[in-house]
Amino acid sequence: MSLRVISGTAKGRKLKSVPGDTTRPVMDRVKESLFNILAGDVIDSNWWDLFAGTGAIGIEALSRGAAFVKFTDMNRMPIETIKENVELCRFSEQAEIRRGDAFTMLSGKADKQFEYIYIAPPQYKKMWSEALKLVDDNIEWLTDDGTVIVQIDPREYEEVELRNLVEGEERKYGGTLLVFYDRNS
Repeated sequence: MSLRVISGTAKGRKLKSVPGDTTRPVMDRVKESLFNILAGDVIDSNWWDLFAGTGAIGIEALSRGAAFVKFTDMNRMPIETIKENVELCRFSEQAEIRRGDAFTMLSGKADKQFEYIYIAPPQYKKMWSEALKLVDDNIEWLTDDGTVIVQIDPREYEEVELRNLVEGEERKYGGTLLVFYDRNS
């Protein structure tokens, strides 16, 4: 499956895939739908692509006018791939790429606030709900009107008890479920 930037300033650029099967690239249809839902809200926003993989979501956000994206991944291969893809699309100035454990980073003190935190971890390990709970516990990572977007297999979905986030809409595209969690106002 070839990865590409769908829209915006880097439209049409082909992205490198991470060798092996440690990441699960997002389908164009899901990516297109996600950004259609967010529409103009992407412009000037800050993103944290938590389990970034190839960086496709964060790069798409930058291509559509996001101000900044923090890309994080645990493994060296995805980090190298993200660096190459970000450079290829000429977004190095607006990107921070860090290798490390998502849960450790989320548990730390917030050094920046994000309008969007995108959680699309490896499947079937309950990592998405653990990451979501950590954002809920460390809500200062999110702006007041911030949103956490979770991308999972629909069979992974479960209710998560939250204090500071409230589940908004869900969108299902074949074997992919997007769930939006908004900050309680």
